[in-house]
Amino acid sequence: MANIRDVAKAAGVSVTTVSRVLNNQPYVKEEKEAAVKKAIKETGYIPNINAVNLKKGKTNLIGVVLPFLDQPYFSNLVQGISQAASVHQYKLVLYQTGYHEHQEKEALEMLKLKQIDSLIICSRKISLDIVESYQQYGNIVLFEDGEQTSLSYTFIDHYACFIKALEYLYEHGHREIGFSINRLEGTNSRQREQAYRDFLKLKGLPYNEKYIFKKCLNIEDGERILKEMGTFQKRPTAILATGDQVAAGIITSSSKYQLKIPEDLAVIGFDDQPIARAMSITTVDIPLYSIGQLLFEQAVSEKVSHKEVSAELIERSTV
Repeated sequence: MANIRDVAKAAGVSVTTVSRVLNNQPYVKEEKEAAVKKAIKETGYIPNINAVNLKKGKTNLIGVVLPFLDQPYFSNLVQGISQAASVHQYKLVLYQTGYHEHQEKEALEMLKLKQIDSLIICSRKISLDIVESYQQYGNIVLFEDGEQTSLSYTFIDHYACFIKALEYLYEHGHREIGFSINRLEGTNSRQREQAYRDFLKLKGLPYNEKYIFKKCLNIEDGERILKEMGTFQKRPTAILATGDQVAAGIITSSSKYQLKIPEDLAVIGFDDQPIARAMSITTVDIPLYSIGQLLFEQAVSEKVSHKEVSAELIERSTV
């Protein structure tokens, strides 16, 4: 394989001149530039992109950490990030971690090794202390309420969103309200659970742990919720499904369990995904595409920033 010296020899110029042409630097005579480009073509020379990036101190690569790529919630985020990245001539490196800490750590190590310029963490399991210890190596942006962190972040007030949805159900006469969630240990999930507990206490309603349905992500999980409810002596009259896919699963399976929506069971989803619009599901609209664009802007900015994005309750036919 030809190297830069081979190109210089074939073009009859110095290695420095070849380097200047490769890096689009000025002060190279037209005839010499033409000779270098001809020599590159004839020798089949391919620049070592790692060496080029090392010299520039920039890769134009942005890392994105997310647990799953096949979930509309995260894929919509990535679409927003990707669109903004393409406008600014950046490419994305996706780290699908499945909430495994060692894989999240690998992404942080990529930042440390200068293999990416910045890192966007859409959701994480690794501790915030560990994440913060890597900020000296490049921008790290979180999609969560970072509270007192020195990192940039964009967030939705999930506590307020949950309270708003619960109030809506309460106003429609519901007193036995359940909710579904994927994992309770996440920052956003903890806010939602705390909102649920606080709401029940405020309204003088009993807390029933069975009404919290965990590990729910997909349409199939919606049917699992109904199956579990069938074993209860007293079932919820409303479900706040933290994801439109789960809400859709509940609705499509309801007839199998002799339930009418919303007469027997009211359902509210989250995110306002296309399936929610197609099925007329009442939902909380979280503008994930726009949030993805914001996250990218923070990732390439030299300033630390904290941005809150509002969410809206969309009233449709399932409550």
